[in-house]
Amino acid sequence: MRTMKFISAAFALLLGVTSCQQKQENPEAVIEQKVDALLSQMTLEEKLGQMNQISSYGNIDDMIALIKKGEIGSILNEVDPARINALQRAAVQESRLGIPLLIARDVIHGYKTIFPIPLGQAASFDPQVAEDGARVAAIEASSVGIRWTFAPMIDIARDPRWGRIAEGCGEDTYLTTVMGAAMVKGYQGDSLNDPTSIAACPKHFVGYGATEGGRDYNSTFIPERRLRNVYLPPFEAAAKAGAATFMTSFNDNDGVPSTGNTFILRDVLRGEWGFDGIVVTDWASAAEMMNHGFAADEKEVAQKAVNAGVDMEMVSYTFVKKLPELIKEGKVQEATIDNAVRNILRIKFRLGLFEQPYVDENKNVMYAPAHLEAARRAAVESAILLKNEEQTLPLGKAVKTVAIIGPMADAPYEQMGTWVFDGEKSHTVTPLAAIREQFGDKVQILYEPGLGYSRDRNTGGIAKAVSAASRADAVLVFVGEEAILSGEAHCLADLNLQGAQSELIEAIARAGKPLITVVMAGRPLTIGKEVELSDAVLYMFHPGTMGGPAVADLLWGKAVPSGKTPVTFPKMVGQIPVYYAHNNTGRPATKKETLLDDIQIEAGQTSLGCTSFYMDAGFDPLFPFGYGLSYTTFAYSNIKLSATDLKKDDVLTITFDLENTGSYEGTEVAQLYVQDKVGSVTRPVKELKRFARITLKPGEKKNVSFELPISELAFWNIDMQHTVEAGDFNLWVAPDSQSGTPITFKVTD
Repeated sequence: MRTMKFISAAFALLLGVTSCQQKQENPEAVIEQKVDALLSQMTLEEKLGQMNQISSYGNIDDMIALIKKGEIGSILNEVDPARINALQRAAVQESRLGIPLLIARDVIHGYKTIFPIPLGQAASFDPQVAEDGARVAAIEASSVGIRWTFAPMIDIARDPRWGRIAEGCGEDTYLTTVMGAAMVKGYQGDSLNDPTSIAACPKHFVGYGATEGGRDYNSTFIPERRLRNVYLPPFEAAAKAGAATFMTSFNDNDGVPSTGNTFILRDVLRGEWGFDGIVVTDWASAAEMMNHGFAADEKEVAQKAVNAGVDMEMVSYTFVKKLPELIKEGKVQEATIDNAVRNILRIKFRLGLFEQPYVDENKNVMYAPAHLEAARRAAVESAILLKNEEQTLPLGKAVKTVAIIGPMADAPYEQMGTWVFDGEKSHTVTPLAAIREQFGDKVQILYEPGLGYSRDRNTGGIAKAVSAASRADAVLVFVGEEAILSGEAHCLADLNLQGAQSELIEAIARAGKPLITVVMAGRPLTIGKEVELSDAVLYMFHPGTMGGPAVADLLWGKAVPSGKTPVTFPKMVGQIPVYYAHNNTGRPATKKETLLDDIQIEAGQTSLGCTSFYMDAGFDPLFPFGYGLSYTTFAYSNIKLSATDLKKDDVLTITFDLENTGSYEGTEVAQLYVQDKVGSVTRPVKELKRFARITLKPGEKKNVSFELPISELAFWNIDMQHTVEAGDFNLWVAPDSQSGTPITFKVTD
């Protein structure tokens, strides 16, 4: 006991001395001194304890006993501030070295105030939405003692069957890069040691969104060139944005599980990018290397994970059990352990946990008015208007009676979306509740859900819904997915509307009244038939706490839709993978080919044009990437380039006029795409390089400019060099990935 007090006192004195010196020294240098001083005092068991993350469980005394012995470095899934303070007291005041715990939680798109799912936030094409959502989440979560979140998820996902597409920013590398970096900034704030900041954890490193068949936890095969050109850039941007931690992914890529992948963890993340934070496994992904057949037993699991560059193990305990033996055998060097622990301690110092390990148990910042307003704004901006025939929307004064129908009209739990552990449905405002509150004194509301929930096959309530529709001036049908149908381990082979929702829409359509379909879902759904039956379609990826007020604002024109599709919508599952930035083939479709319905009976054996397309699905998706309508219209004109002959170190300026040619003030997301026409390897037909949200009043015209450094046209070429290749390029300024007329420019050496 006297020894422990002496060590603690000595370390406290060191902290005091270094604090006095901090004004004269670089803060990071001071942290390194503290890390080294503390590390020098640690036993091997204490080091391994820092590398051990457990999930909180009921008996707090058992956890405290382990903490006192220095056997736990981080705890996840504890949200009670009183318990967190008790656990921290055991670590700070009752363990030998007083090292605070790092408390973690999946805070993905909100803690209590729930924002749209990340895929919805990406639909806003507004990095401020992403930053604000993460900042609100950090403020609320940190108030109870959570200082680490396992977000953002920045996996490129081009298969909507994959449930976790909901957690990311969609199919595009550039959009994901911008939105992911904004989320890192929001979570971590201006400084990690601000008590309202929480450490971000970009995940899943890397390639997880490309799992075979869209099945979770499955294998990927991404060659290095594609990995570097498509999947790694968002993670590199997150690292440059200061992300404190990274998480390994579940998948094996080309036979090597991420948790044991030296190339991505040591060579790329540490070596090329200079990352000095924590690398943590995903839940039990270390031990799961045995299921992969990559490790024979727990001992080999620990050896391969630590030697590959993992610092902390989430819940599978192979490190604490097997590393002592591996070190004795020389299969793992203690210097490797020291580096891992150094990374962990560094983040704890940067978070200010040694100075401020406790939280105010009586502080309540949940659902602050500013938080709710930010969530409402995010839900408005994330909504995508897919169809609006005859200006059905917004609803005008002539609409005196509305029928509100469908299982998602009043589903407070479901509209929060996937991966919401702490949101409360009692605080969710549904469309039905919001419309009643905002417009109940102006219009008569007839509410008949028709179905009890999204998978409901009982059609007994549809007749009442049709009756309500027949008595209304306009019909609002709210359909989609329950929250549990997307997210981790919730993959689907069929992306049609579940249950009898399609039958409900068909029946309502026969009533002959203006039909507005509002979809709330966690992924793109194959809704071609339902779009055809509807006069207007508003798509909202699960919009969160304030989804109801947002949709009410949009339906009645208090707000104007501006969202764009962050992922391509397939017509049918058989088109998947379908994404805009694909490579061309040697025989691309001309769109003049013979389709299935046009083939004659007993037609001669012919290849029908020898091009790449589906006879039944045709050539295009249901909706392309970047697509979204408005209540107003926009015209692009006068597109000019600052030069058409450029060097590799030049900056290209693109200017254009954007005019609001309609009758509502609205916001357009203008998009800049580029194609490298000929490369040493095949290049995508288009790649998004810039976007901007531009708000214009009716009749207003604005000259807009994009600046594009030619260096951003670099890619990993046939020699695996990251370079800009000289040649001809096409450029488009357009409202979506399928529109616009190309302009050509040239890059020379």
